[in-house]
Amino acid sequence: MNTPRFTSKQIKSLEKDAVELVLPHFASNAEMAKGPKIFLRGDGCYVYDVRGRRYFDSFATLLTTVCGHCRPEVTRAVTEQMNRLEFFPNYVDTFTVPLIALARKLAQIAPGDLSVSFFVNSGSEANETALKMARQYHIERGERQRYKFIARRDSYHATTLGAGAVTGLKWFREYFEPLMPGALFVRAARDRDRPRSVSSKAYTRLLLKEIEDLIAQEGAGSIAGFIMDPLPGSNTGFPLPPEGYLRGVRELCDKHGILLIFDEVQTGFGKTGKWFFCEHERVTPDIMTLGKGLTGGFIPLGVTMTTPKVARAFQQSPGHELRSGSTYGGHTVACAATLANIEIIEREKLVENARRMGQYLRRRLGAMQKRHPVIARLSGIGLLQAIVLRADAKVGTWIRDWCWNNGFILRNNGNILVMAPSLIITRRQVDEVLELLDRALTHAERKFHLR
Repeated sequence: MNTPRFTSKQIKSLEKDAVELVLPHFASNAEMAKGPKIFLRGDGCYVYDVRGRRYFDSFATLLTTVCGHCRPEVTRAVTEQMNRLEFFPNYVDTFTVPLIALARKLAQIAPGDLSVSFFVNSGSEANETALKMARQYHIERGERQRYKFIARRDSYHATTLGAGAVTGLKWFREYFEPLMPGALFVRAARDRDRPRSVSSKAYTRLLLKEIEDLIAQEGAGSIAGFIMDPLPGSNTGFPLPPEGYLRGVRELCDKHGILLIFDEVQTGFGKTGKWFFCEHERVTPDIMTLGKGLTGGFIPLGVTMTTPKVARAFQQSPGHELRSGSTYGGHTVACAATLANIEIIEREKLVENARRMGQYLRRRLGAMQKRHPVIARLSGIGLLQAIVLRADAKVGTWIRDWCWNNGFILRNNGNILVMAPSLIITRRQVDEVLELLDRALTHAERKFHLR
């Protein structure tokens, strides 16, 4: 394929129109003031901008390109499907072959009894659907009063008005309140937050008691579901839960008839060294949401998976159907792309590669921590890793910009530096990017006198 070349004049025109004609998602005017970044092509773990500069993509383009950029196998699958049938909606009583095939495959790889899929266009829609599904499930069982949801502070679930209501981060909520009523929040469950004198199991007991007390205060009969990211995302650096926490929440939900929803939009599809993070804890939710890595970044797709027990509430007879849907949910071509993406993951054993490379990455980061006093701690699992810098340093953005200027895309959330590369990453590439990161930390420590 011929890659277009742009003159300096054309590049300036693109940059001008990007700023004036497009409102970016989660825009930052401070970053835009430095000039827009415009990408032209991708190859494996690398992307190229309009000036021809190459960058290592250490965040897999927002955790989507799990098999790397521009996989020809997916391109072929998408092209073949477009030549056969570009689209037909999954609407009322109509299905397509790729959609059914994908539902079969997801039922095979999903944990526990999760086997029924409702296809949407994004992770946000998947979480929105999960809330609607939980509410209607209880209505179908004669418990209309169950409309509340327990969620956790510091967790992100969506920017829609429904799932945004159970997002525990102020920045995503404050301009759009009042949001959906009935959202109840408990503290984040991060093992790193427990006092040193308290064991992981004891900290779990404290957190579970807080949930039990909230249920007692609100009344179990008013609560439809508990939505959580079993491994919180990049906003807080993929912090692991304390020992037994997910199992304890599962038991509380069972005890009180509350549906447990796991948001695995960020953490699903092999990134943690298992297909889904909840498999590490051997806990299965009633509803699980997926997005991002499903199609490998080729085409938007999300899915809300549930169990036959929950699904039966909407299949029993006319008048009880799940009242949700969209035109493009489960797009024919997106399903074909996802099937090809899963085939690559299985054939190349990329879940196992994520486990091995994640362990190697973590060892290398551990050695780096010993050399750099600016690093406060590490967190994460598999290929979802974060470096938490000292609170007094305030150099996360400076380090990110240094990396950018040296061909390395590094995501940061303040003083949290996040690495979540494609599952295809090799030892050589881990060494390559960590050498750059090591240099960035050294420059920051010298410049800002952080020794």
